[in-house]
Amino acid sequence: MLSRQHKLLVMKIVGLFSVVRGYNIPIIVLAQYLSAIFILAPEKRALDILLDFNLFLIVFASAVTIASGYIINNFYDSQKDLINRPNKSMLDRLVSQKTKLSVYFSLNFLAVLMALIVSWRAFLFFSAYIFLIWFYSHKIKKYAIIGNLTSALLAVVPFFAILLYFYNKILFEEIENHMSHFAVISAHAMFLFLLLLIREMIKDLENLKGDLANDYQTIPILYNETVSKQIITVLTFMTVIPVYVLVNIYDVGYMDIYFYICFIALLFFLIYLWKSNSKEQYLLLHNVLKFLIVSGVFCIVLINPSVLWHGKNLISRF
Repeated sequence: MLSRQHKLLVMKIVGLFSVVRGYNIPIIVLAQYLSAIFILAPEKRALDILLDFNLFLIVFASAVTIASGYIINNFYDSQKDLINRPNKSMLDRLVSQKTKLSVYFSLNFLAVLMALIVSWRAFLFFSAYIFLIWFYSHKIKKYAIIGNLTSALLAVVPFFAILLYFYNKILFEEIENHMSHFAVISAHAMFLFLLLLIREMIKDLENLKGDLANDYQTIPILYNETVSKQIITVLTFMTVIPVYVLVNIYDVGYMDIYFYICFIALLFFLIYLWKSNSKEQYLLLHNVLKFLIVSGVFCIVLINPSVLWHGKNLISRF
């Protein structure tokens, strides 16, 4: 049997895991590696990418920076979360604000140290990323539109880190030879960005009471829920653009199945959105978007499934 002191320690560890949203970090790491293998460097062997130590440091720095971002976001949102997420908030409050800040600074130091080992460019990149996350949490997130845009953009930034890692050695005169590849990457990024932006706007509808009590200037508060739903509808139909580019102009293998299913799911999502008017209904819509984003990570494999068994063959040779 654990003593009372040990139980409290376990609960604090669980609370810290909740603060950094530890369940999200492995998904982000997996998304970065799958993006590197199937989208950013398809011409390289999967095993070479997995054994690339500098890439590991970039992915590690990204994961640590995102974890620290969740901490600082939780630090500034503690009062709002008492209203919007009372159960999660009570668990998070087992970790003191002082401890949160100590872990936050430690993780940021570790992230920039890992980045510095790779290159001074990576160091500057992650230093700027850390600053932008703090500035967003401290100031920007309280304002309509720009807060939503910044949040969605910050969620996509880790993929730019590995993009720059693979392409920082390309000579200027060689850029034209890679334009089609950049277009594919940009289309994927745009689709993900739109889904994340829609999710942020759903969260504004979901968190209306807490935002109003803490003087957040979100679209539903400044205007009304109808205007917010109209913007979400427009953004949802805009996802057709990157999907059309990926499916009809470039080859994404069997991943086009995911895009078709995703588009059908988004149509039902819109129908339910216009019928929704409660926190529980908006939470369901939020979870649908989260599922589409996470399933999209695993479906990256569908671009070229043969890599899986080729990868196994490569590993078995050692």
